[in-house]
Amino acid sequence: MPDLNQLELQHLRHLIGAHDTAYQKLNTYSSQAVDPQIKQLFTKSAQDALNTKQKLMSFLSE
Repeated sequence: MPDLNQLELQHLRHLIGAHDTAYQKLNTYSSQAVDPQIKQLFTKSAQDALNTKQKLMSFLSE
């Protein structure tokens, strides 16, 4: 993979931060949910956000 320029790096960091924020919020929503289906939805969405964050972070180590 080619080196990232400064603008691409800035965008990547922004996306990583946004997915981390989404992960944290969705985890909080999941812990507060009473309905099992809603809790499961938030849990899955939080995991998806974490997975995406980790994939984006892998671009920083390549």
